Amino acid sequence: MTRTISGFDYHRVPVADDVALHVAVGGTGTPIVLLHGFPQTHLMWRHVAADLAADHTVIVPDLRGYGASDKPADTGADTYSKRRMAADIVAAAAAFGHDRFALAGHDRGALVAFRAGLDHPDAVTHLACLDVLPTLDMWEALRGATAAVGFHLYLMAQPPGLPEQMICASADAFFAHFLDQWAKDPAAIPPPVRAAYLDACRDAVPSIVADYRASATVDIDHDRADRAAGAGLSMPVTVIQQNWGAALGFDAAALWSSWARDLDHRIVDVGHFMAEEDPETVATALRELVQR
Repeated sequence: MTRTISGFDYHRVPVADDVALHVAVGGTGTPIVLLHGFPQTHLMWRHVAADLAADHTVIVPDLRGYGASDKPADTGADTYSKRRMAADIVAAAAAFGHDRFALAGHDRGALVAFRAGLDHPDAVTHLACLDVLPTLDMWEALRGATAAVGFHLYLMAQPPGLPEQMICASADAFFAHFLDQWAKDPAAIPPPVRAAYLDACRDAVPSIVADYRASATVDIDHDRADRAAGAGLSMPVTVIQQNWGAALGFDAAALWSSWARDLDHRIVDVGHFMAEEDPETVATALRELVQR
């Protein structure tokens, strides 16, 4: 198995003065951009992207700081804010001639997609977020012993130095932990793909930590400002989640409804890596979304 999506062309796309993204593009038709999560790369969309390419132009980048995309050495919060990463995605789509596009993200990519929907409503026609809460809601929902499930959030929120040293000391074990614990069907991530993820993460520890640290600082500020201003997502939104909200004591649909005026919230019985564990369900949901 190669580390590319079969049938897709690969490009290096400048999106900022110091950043170019590694982007896979395939298919023809109305554009859909797919953003990966942690601890993955664009390869997590391999099944869904191939399916959607039958009737869409599918654009699948590695996020800033991940995979084969550039990793700015400045790991300040602004450099890896979701606002900055969302602007990268709008620029990447424009580079392929698409000023308007549907956008789907998983995990970290869903946070970027959420921010893109708020900051660039004229560009994002439809929005899908997989298995995540908006940043501000996530931090407010985690409390007490149940917050242990998000230990990595607290670790990577610490000031620069210690988190990077700790993770680098045992990078494969750290990142593999999430692949093992979050997958309901581990076979959905076969050994070559798993190796690709671990290789990519091992080479990107400072930027991955910076991405998470931004979510504990500047990203919260941006969400708070939008909440105070009454901002919301004006486009049709689909959210697909596991039922972990019930276990942690919050109503995920209600939290999302506070942001999205036109919301389709779905609970699915699959693991966290749903685009790999149940790509047919995800592809079907995305096709239904773009028809709304």
